[in-house]
Amino acid sequence: MKKIFKVMRSMRFGILLLGLIAALSVVGTAIPQGRTVSWYAQTYRSFHGAILLLKLNDVFHSWYFQLLLVLLGLNLTLCSVVRIVAVARGRKTETAALMRQPNRFTLSPSQREAVRKGLLAMHCGEESGDGDVHIYRKNGFGRYGSFLTHLSILLTLIFGAAALYLPEVTDHDCLPGEALTMKDSTQIRVESFRIEDAEGSLDFTSTIDVRLPDGRESGLREIKVNHPLSFGPWKVYQQTYGTAGCITVRNLDNGQEDRLTLTDLVFLSLDGVNGLWYERLYPDMIEDPGGNVTLISNVSGSYPNPVYQVETASDGEYTPILAFPGEELQVGSLKFIFEDPVEYPGLRVKYTPKLINALLIASFALMILGLYITFFCQPVLVRLDGEGCAVGGPKPEGMLLHIQEWMEEKHSRADGEDNSQEERP
Repeated sequence: MKKIFKVMRSMRFGILLLGLIAALSVVGTAIPQGRTVSWYAQTYRSFHGAILLLKLNDVFHSWYFQLLLVLLGLNLTLCSVVRIVAVARGRKTETAALMRQPNRFTLSPSQREAVRKGLLAMHCGEESGDGDVHIYRKNGFGRYGSFLTHLSILLTLIFGAAALYLPEVTDHDCLPGEALTMKDSTQIRVESFRIEDAEGSLDFTSTIDVRLPDGRESGLREIKVNHPLSFGPWKVYQQTYGTAGCITVRNLDNGQEDRLTLTDLVFLSLDGVNGLWYERLYPDMIEDPGGNVTLISNVSGSYPNPVYQVETASDGEYTPILAFPGEELQVGSLKFIFEDPVEYPGLRVKYTPKLINALLIASFALMILGLYITFFCQPVLVRLDGEGCAVGGPKPEGMLLHIQEWMEEKHSRADGEDNSQEERP
């Protein structure tokens, strides 16, 4: 049991866990997360089976990633406990170790006084010991640097896990020019969306604007796969995409018209009897020499030759029709004008409470403080007695240099005083 405990709290084990978590995080960044099975099968044709089997499509919610986080948390907790126990005992052990050390310097009474004044000028705490022994301490809080660093890493892990698993995640389809209104009245407006760039390469880029309830606005920002927008408590991802049919319906009796964007089966009619059934939009079609038509249902990018599958209803007669953008159909007093399809994004919206972000920032600040104390505020102790002085602490070199300077300065002053006395008549 002791061996297991020793391994669990060892630095090597902690570094190993950090390395594994970092490697999985890189994989989770390189492979888009949370897509459909068909998307992985189409995008990673050679090894999509391994991705799904190892849950690399949802790394951060996999059992092994969560197990690594728990083990790292346990490691950091044990390290922190060991460190704070060592800190609690450190003051007595440091003093005892210093008292056993032989004097590093032999001091004259004047040099001893110079060293004492120098230590007090450096704001070292003074303690009286047995007889004429005095103990001076500086940076006593430096013993807590290692503990604070371990504690900050543990808090970063806890709050980071909270930021990963506690946020509310919702998926939304939003047409360009429209806006989503979230539960706190935040508005996420989609200005534009494209599936392909100017060269015809797949791009999947949305231009969005986020406006918070307090009036703060992100401005127009582009988001792409694995390049979300973070603003306030919200994080918006480019998740999926779709293409919607677009039909302008004109009433020939009064001249009014509406431009409709359609994604589902719908019947467009004035009287509920005569009108147009919108069934589906296809990306392309193939027509053989005999006039037989095969509709293509899936493409990887924009629709190269969109085809509307509709059916007219007129006086009880139903006629299936394939229509193309730019064509028109009239049923009774309604004219249907088929427009170019509209591409729209599927957004994944994540809401993280402000408190979690604030605590995460605080844990980072604590880590910086702990590292600063660890490397730049090392504790140092000095023992002065009737014969000389000794210096203790993890890194006593700096204090040794100061003591040498004070000794040499006092020696130079003494020589100068002696010379001035000899020159007097």
